[in-house]
Amino acid sequence: MRVLFLTPWYPSERDAMAGLFVQKHAEAVRAQGCEVRVIHSQGWRDMFAQWRTLRREGWMPDVVQLNVIQKQGLLALWLKKRYGIPFVIVEHWSGYLPENGQYMRQPAVKRRFAERVAEQASAILPVSNALAKAMQDCGIRNAHWQKVYNVVDEFFFEGVESQKGTPPAPLSEGEGSQKSKVESRKTLLHVSCFDEKAKNVKGLLRAAKMLSEKRRDWQLVLVGTGIDYQEVRAYAESLSFPEGILRWTGELTPREVAEEMSHADAFVLNSNYENAPVVLSESMASGIPVIATRAGGMPEMIADECGILVPPRNDRALTEAMEHMLDHHSEYDRAAIRQAGKKYSYEAVGKQLVSIYEQCITR
Repeated sequence: MRVLFLTPWYPSERDAMAGLFVQKHAEAVRAQGCEVRVIHSQGWRDMFAQWRTLRREGWMPDVVQLNVIQKQGLLALWLKKRYGIPFVIVEHWSGYLPENGQYMRQPAVKRRFAERVAEQASAILPVSNALAKAMQDCGIRNAHWQKVYNVVDEFFFEGVESQKGTPPAPLSEGEGSQKSKVESRKTLLHVSCFDEKAKNVKGLLRAAKMLSEKRRDWQLVLVGTGIDYQEVRAYAESLSFPEGILRWTGELTPREVAEEMSHADAFVLNSNYENAPVVLSESMASGIPVIATRAGGMPEMIADECGILVPPRNDRALTEAMEHMLDHHSEYDRAAIRQAGKKYSYEAVGKQLVSIYEQCITR
């Protein structure tokens, strides 16, 4: 099967992280024996120029995966009308969510075009049921909806013991270096793009501050960078945390994130809104329990045996959940959590996508 990916988001020399989830879908499909080509462009002229290059090579897809409705939708529509090639839409964008509202703020002509493209798709594949509902509430219509999962790198599955987590060593009471004391702390991990509107890292910091006033046998490791990173760092300084409670790593590679997860006792994500954050899938693949907010698609991901859900924008509830996790993280069955994360593997997602493609070609 020959599959053409159309996307404005894809890793490049300029930004190695942009559209990484699209690249992983393409790799998962290729691993199933499909021949995959990617048209990565921001504008229509470049998009059609890349298509003409493929045609000169004599290459024609059997199915198209469209990753952003509006920007590449014109080519997907044309391929269907001209050659009868079906296309599916894989959607990650939080702009449809009412808490974000970006889609509905677009000009009516852009929304009408998106609706037209969506109607012609053979299937729409959002990454959460919550996103599907939000899209439908925005006027997106199609007869075939199916949730697809994001892909987690295989190395996240590799560094987890197959039994329940073991309690950390107690803090040293006698002589010993400050380093050994820090290493013996229980670790809560947060990874995000530091977009405050969505991620609410300041709320996480407020909850952490309240917890630090009760106990100091733990640390919060914050991984990542982003548009609000400096503002969040300054806010943390204003809260005057005790020494050793916060550790900032900046941006890390996926393998380095996996390494941090292998040493963490739990993962914390305090988002105001989300679809299906990859970091939660990575945490499950790593076998660590999760604290997340009951927002967007996260309740679909986190069952009781995998962690705790709290209301968004509720600092006190988050503080209580963090304290509970510090005392009970070792009671979670890490092998069971990792097993629940198997649905995010390259093999599982690749098979899921290829099966959908086959159904669309048959229809």
